[in-house]
Amino acid sequence: MPIYEYECTKCNKHFEIMQKISDDTLTSCKECGGDLKKLITNTSFVLKGSGWYVTDYPSADRKKAIDAKKPKAEPKDKGKTSDKKTDAGKKAVKS
Repeated sequence: MPIYEYECTKCNKHFEIMQKISDDTLTSCKECGGDLKKLITNTSFVLKGSGWYVTDYPSADRKKAIDAKKPKAEPKDKGKTSDKKTDAGKKAVKS
């Protein structure tokens, strides 16, 4: 259930109340009987983490474009040769 804030226009009392969305808006202050106005306030509900942004669930075309921008993965064995023929042909050089 949402929490709504009200303020009395007569005594300036400020209070919060938990109400259903379908409940009627409060109109009179319990303290002095003055008129109440419903306040617009920030919510404490925050969307964090993945799943809330356009980059998290791209369309097929957008996904292709994102993948095209990524650098190509290089093999893990780069620089190492597994071909024994190249090592066998090398000779030790004395200086």
